[in-house]
Amino acid sequence: MKLIIQIPCYNEADTLAIALAALPRKVPGFDIVEWLIIDDGSKDETVRIARENGVDHVVSHTRNQGLARGFMSGLDACLSLGADVIVNTDADNQYNADDIPALTAPILAHRADIVVGARPIETINHFSPIKKMLQKLGSWVVRVSSKTDIPDAPSGFRAMSRAAAQKLMVYSDYTYTLETIIQAGQKNMAITSVPIRVNADLRPSRLVKSIPSYVRRSIVTIIRIFIIYRPVRFFAFIGSILFAAGFLIGLRFVVKYAAGEGSGHVQSLILASALLMMGFQTFLVAFLADLLAANRKLLEDVRFRLRSGDETDTVLDRAIDHDSQPTK
Repeated sequence: MKLIIQIPCYNEADTLAIALAALPRKVPGFDIVEWLIIDDGSKDETVRIARENGVDHVVSHTRNQGLARGFMSGLDACLSLGADVIVNTDADNQYNADDIPALTAPILAHRADIVVGARPIETINHFSPIKKMLQKLGSWVVRVSSKTDIPDAPSGFRAMSRAAAQKLMVYSDYTYTLETIIQAGQKNMAITSVPIRVNADLRPSRLVKSIPSYVRRSIVTIIRIFIIYRPVRFFAFIGSILFAAGFLIGLRFVVKYAAGEGSGHVQSLILASALLMMGFQTFLVAFLADLLAANRKLLEDVRFRLRSGDETDTVLDRAIDHDSQPTK
């Protein structure tokens, strides 16, 4: 059994050595433990420090592509390197590496495909009240969208089986944390969480450049999640509001018209007609979005089958080559 611990990095020269020093080389249940970093277009000495501190594999982007792309590049590399289980952690040493055995234990016991480390959010002093609130909001949105029960959905400290990593596909450029959990729920993967510990804050978060920026991007991410993974519910909700508003305004016009006051409320009739038409069109958009979502799921299934097929072909080719070797 091979475990690969991956770390997405972008200009992490100041903290990477500390994070690597805490990583284990032996984890119960695994014969091999390797480290991999994803250099997401770093301009500093991140790669040099990684190699000097024993990193086994380096995946490099020629330019910065964002955390989500870095995460997916790491998964692809880990799968190519034959990882049976992949652990993702941060380069700022936020997560306590001693909890990696706790993360991987449910996967080794075949009780989960993905395990998310749940931080003690309320006790983390360097998290502002607004950030704590958004963490809770994001986790609630994920629970509603994925029908899972993950208390700390934005946590990047997580483990996943090989099969789970093959199925994941992130569409967001900002972060992978929320979207991957929703995908796991939709694909009926077994997902759970375990409590973890955190270390002292070494640097400000790269995702949270400012509170207004974090709030704006978090809201956009949450809305996009609903549009991608719950399109019928999202557009039907908007359509219901428009349709209900048009119906009530139209009903008001009918009442006024019955009372002989209709001539003074033609504007209400026009507004009601426009709102009813918009509501009906939004319902149509909901159905079209649902068809697109079904097509996306089919494409994801095809992608998974192709990747699984390529790996099977590779294993068969190796077996054939081995069998064809002349005996001595």
